Amino acid sequence: MNRKKLELLYLLKTYFALITLFLFIASCTQTYTPTKYSIEQFYQNNRIGGGAFSDDETKLLVSSDESGIFNVYEIDIVSGEKTQKTFSKKESFFTIDYLPGANQILYSADKGGDELNHIYLMNEDGATTDLTPGENEKARFAGWSKDKKSMYFTSNKRNPQFFDFYKMNIETWESEMLYQNDNGINISNMSEDETWFAFSQTITTSENKLFLTNRIDNSTLELSEESGSYNASGFSKDNKDFFFITDVDKEFSYLVKYKIETGEKEVLFETNWDVMYSYLSENERYRVIAINEDGKNTLFIKDLVNNSDVYFPEIPDGDIKGASFSESEEKIRLTIGTSKSPNNIYVYDMGSKELKKLTETLNPEINANDLVAAEVVRYPSFDGLEIPAINYKPLDATKRNKVPALVWVHGGPGGQSRTGYSSLIQYLVNHGYAILAVNNRGSSGYGKTFFKMDDLNHGDKDLKDCIWGKKWLQAQDYIDAEKIGIIGGSYGGYMTMAAMTFTPDEFKVGVNIFGVTNWLRTLKSIPPYWESFRNALYKELGDPTTADSVRLYEISPVFHAHKVKNPVMVLQGANDPRVLKIESDEIVAGIEANGITVEYVVFDDEGHGFRKKENEIEGYGKVLTFLETYLKGEGETSQN
Repeated sequence: MNRKKLELLYLLKTYFALITLFLFIASCTQTYTPTKYSIEQFYQNNRIGGGAFSDDETKLLVSSDESGIFNVYEIDIVSGEKTQKTFSKKESFFTIDYLPGANQILYSADKGGDELNHIYLMNEDGATTDLTPGENEKARFAGWSKDKKSMYFTSNKRNPQFFDFYKMNIETWESEMLYQNDNGINISNMSEDETWFAFSQTITTSENKLFLTNRIDNSTLELSEESGSYNASGFSKDNKDFFFITDVDKEFSYLVKYKIETGEKEVLFETNWDVMYSYLSENERYRVIAINEDGKNTLFIKDLVNNSDVYFPEIPDGDIKGASFSESEEKIRLTIGTSKSPNNIYVYDMGSKELKKLTETLNPEINANDLVAAEVVRYPSFDGLEIPAINYKPLDATKRNKVPALVWVHGGPGGQSRTGYSSLIQYLVNHGYAILAVNNRGSSGYGKTFFKMDDLNHGDKDLKDCIWGKKWLQAQDYIDAEKIGIIGGSYGGYMTMAAMTFTPDEFKVGVNIFGVTNWLRTLKSIPPYWESFRNALYKELGDPTTADSVRLYEISPVFHAHKVKNPVMVLQGANDPRVLKIESDEIVAGIEANGITVEYVVFDDEGHGFRKKENEIEGYGKVLTFLETYLKGEGETSQN
């Protein structure tokens, strides 16, 4: 080969190498541009819950909002076919269970979000009966008797402040009181032979007492000799053992077995995360344990006969929200979601080892690849305390394509932002907003020391954790550091308004969704059925009837509305029994009086949170419009 050909070949190789390198670099810097979806598309997803097995274990009874509001549906386990059983257009209906030995069903419903739930019976012909018809009654289903001829329930019909324990015959529908609650205690469980009751007495939001009382001889055993948190987890079928979850002498809660005759305690399960719940299957072959692992549920199932663990196929990013064995113990219903998909119902066959998905709750018009997986991050706060958070980065956000951001604050106090699916979060991220869901001090799931850090300190250090979350966002190269807002619901709505009033220069906008703004009024007007929890709430937040009222006044945003400098949006339910509408009326008026932009949206048929899709679509659609105008855009801060 002559020299010119060699030189040409060398030049061609060099040229193609440069082209390849250029294409490689371009592919590395190219970002995926997701399809943008409307608020209507995001709320054509379906929320689903429940999952009681029929007697023959061929069907599941679930609640779903695919009709626009929660109704009761029946799913055929073999075919996956779903049949609507109730057709409410006004109130949400939540499934309880099938009636044993019959095709009748029980469901629960309130009126307009007033939280006064009643228990209803629906016959095969669709006719319904209110089994707990008291005008101001709140009733809760508490299980079936051993012979399945009666149901247990709690009700405050005798005294609005306290819940008594009842037994109702499901043939005559006559009820009898098994325990009269005159002391503001919480009735947790009853043994199958109806001898033992488990009671808890709330001391603070992180401490309670736990007792077993014998109905025959009125003797009482205290299980909470040491201070801590105690949660009942049920009796054994032979009525000899009692199980409970506690955090005594530990940062995280663990499972304990208590022998009633001897008082002996045995730790059955512990790890470096909180045990959320545990129960035995119908014939006690299996024990189910769920833990809260960094904002996501992890499930353990133990075969107690073979002393082995039960495994089922892993679902990537799966968050197991619930699990329930069939009576034969041959099937288990699982409710599983991910950060990119709403909860779905699965059934696992213990014999064939088959995991079958029965529902598809994500709107088929939405490509899951256009959604964002939750990322757990941690950052230091003002005092060096490590704060856990969930980060959502828009798929097309880059150093060259910076995006605005929101600090998201969960409810509570004492709640937790978790990695599970949120239509609102995914909607906002899909439209170009980064979101950091902060688990400020006082959040659950990170040990009892962390949980108690905001006691009598609300609107101060927990708010600073949110501000340092903003600083973490500003340090990310894909964030527009000058365009960061704050958003939250319930207690998170309070934190939003605290930020906008007490630190008015920190956030460009605030979105308050059903949030507290007047602690004095809220703590004085809590519903009567919260009576057993009242003192615990006062110990955490403050007693409005004492000198604490001074501090409660100082941390209530409604009295500082004149300090707001940047646009605010407020969403409120007219029937909210926790955050009265007058609170939002007053803070909106205060902001308006100062000439600052405030958008106020009231829903006449909602309580504390949304139940109806049409209202979510309206409310959250307006949230995006507000953000597009005042955070992403350059809307006017002042109404003048």
